[in-house]
Amino acid sequence: MGRLFGTDGARGVANTEITCELAMQIGRAAAMVLTENLAHRPRVLIGMDTRASGEMLEAALTAGFCSVGADVCLLGVLPTPAVAYLVKAYGYDAGVMISASHNPCEYNGIKIFQSTGYKLPDALENEIEAIILDEAKVPPEPVGGEVGRVTRAETAAEDYIRHLLSTTDVRCDGMKIALDCANGSASVTARRVFEALGAECVVIHDKPDGVNINRDCGSTHLAALQKCVVENGCDAGFAFDGDADRMLAVNHLGEEVDGDRAIAVCAKAMKAEGRLQKDTAVVTVMSNMGFFKFCAQNGIACEKTKVGDRYVLENMLQHGYSIGGEQSGHIIFLEYATTGDGQLSAIQLLKVLKKTGKPLKTLADEMRVYPQVLYNVRVSNFGRVRFAEDAEIQNAIRRTEAELGDAGRVLVRVSGTEPLVRVMLEGENEEQIRVLGETLAEVVRERLV
Repeated sequence: MGRLFGTDGARGVANTEITCELAMQIGRAAAMVLTENLAHRPRVLIGMDTRASGEMLEAALTAGFCSVGADVCLLGVLPTPAVAYLVKAYGYDAGVMISASHNPCEYNGIKIFQSTGYKLPDALENEIEAIILDEAKVPPEPVGGEVGRVTRAETAAEDYIRHLLSTTDVRCDGMKIALDCANGSASVTARRVFEALGAECVVIHDKPDGVNINRDCGSTHLAALQKCVVENGCDAGFAFDGDADRMLAVNHLGEEVDGDRAIAVCAKAMKAEGRLQKDTAVVTVMSNMGFFKFCAQNGIACEKTKVGDRYVLENMLQHGYSIGGEQSGHIIFLEYATTGDGQLSAIQLLKVLKKTGKPLKTLADEMRVYPQVLYNVRVSNFGRVRFAEDAEIQNAIRRTEAELGDAGRVLVRVSGTEPLVRVMLEGENEEQIRVLGETLAEVVRERLV
């Protein structure tokens, strides 16, 4: 992780950690780094989710970009993957998304995309950090007509929806689905997308008020969607997070279908159609043991990366793979998108349901999910830095691994987006991993708070 940027952009509490001053500095520095070799006036897109602080940070970022001579086009509220798609489709030089994804409303963040639609690599983020923190370069100070101008996109949502619809060759007539928009970005697109495909839609949490984003809803709180699916007799349900770049599904019985199972279902279907490049799927170290067993049974190879969709994407691009993602619901279909896209993932899953004629439960249950426990231990910033060098924690991890043996695994890591250490255990005996996980989490808490 860098000094400002984590695994998914810069993120923190808006107005205290992600301040207007910092946003303006990021705008200036990003414009310098991303457009320094251009022969034309730089052009930047800015989108945001539904947080109350979005407009404040949008204004600060816009001022930063314009102050160094970049023109800005404001997209308003849209999903993160819409910004990634539109920056390339519109021929802009950079795109910025203001969002803290699945975090509560008081958080916000800044994600930056290149003209290709891909997130910034570490090297460019480091350059931006150096300009802001080390004054490695002095921003230009254009005057008069050389300062940047601001416009607004009028058809951004429609253009993005049209792209999503182009990724499927089947309709969903006769299907009834539930959609949980997390009171976030999907609120402006999801109903329109799935009704255009012919599905009957029951939509919940699509009335954002600036502070209810992700509050007891969306992909991090599935209970409301599960209840909605069962009570309304839906064939399936889909929950998005605040900026709609991730998706978790629910089958007709209200049972969760996580990212691992969604990737498994889609990868198997893609292999059958000859669309699974090199017969390989890319996932992270957090993926369930059952995913790897499923792939082995179906002739699918697996690549395993660090946690973070950026690392999944790097692996996919390096080796030419077509699908990858995370258990949390970030899924990348490289044939159609440059980043995770929750609504695109739901469309691709529905495509498999329609083509196979099988319900989601039947398809998803082909992958056995091994019991898994996850403890998010809140630690100090100093504790995050000290984690890897703390001998007592490392010894506790080794003792836990020895006790589990071949019947499970242990993964303890520092979060890339929050002041947390995540303790994950997986195995065949749920009671055993629960007890071991609680013990290990308590060691981390005592050492790093």
